[in-house]
Amino acid sequence: MRKTLIALALAATGALAIPAAFAQNAPADNGGWFVNGSVGRTAINQGPYDNGHDTGYALNGGYRWSLAPNFSLGGEVGYNDLGNIRAKNIFNSQPVIAPGKSQLHGWTAGANAHLDLSPNWYLSGRAGLYSWTGHGLSNDVNPVNKGLSDNSWYSGVGVGYNITRNLSVGLNYDYFDAKKHNVDLSTDMVSASAEYRF
Repeated sequence: MRKTLIALALAATGALAIPAAFAQNAPADNGGWFVNGSVGRTAINQGPYDNGHDTGYALNGGYRWSLAPNFSLGGEVGYNDLGNIRAKNIFNSQPVIAPGKSQLHGWTAGANAHLDLSPNWYLSGRAGLYSWTGHGLSNDVNPVNKGLSDNSWYSGVGVGYNITRNLSVGLNYDYFDAKKHNVDLSTDMVSASAEYRF
């Protein structure tokens, strides 16, 4: 029993020392203005566009407040264009001859967070409101091409590497929810990004 208590005490001390070690190596102030951009592969995994993909991009800017030596939280606004994904024939998975490409783009506004794991590596997260416009085929037996717009949500996670105190690169996964009137244009994006902090 005594050895178990000693082991637990040592483990707890070690766990408490980890954030302190990060705090000693991380910059004293990790907040401030930032801009970032990402380019990557977009995909729709349902309806007439199941397993379709294209190239998309996103641009964001905002401000983060330093809440701890290794954690910052802030707000962001941005714009994205998630590409044009060709519809598939629901019977034989061949491209539809009639114009049936999806289109999805819109504005984002939400929260953005960074957690420094070391002086160079970090995790990021984001979530918020997605005001989107798009057009695409309905998920019906006889699909109809519809133009739509609405407000929904987006979220994402990422991992990155700080090249300098101001410049970083990263890999991200983002999901943009866009559903209305039996048209589901909800899109995933896996992207490479670069961020500059002022």
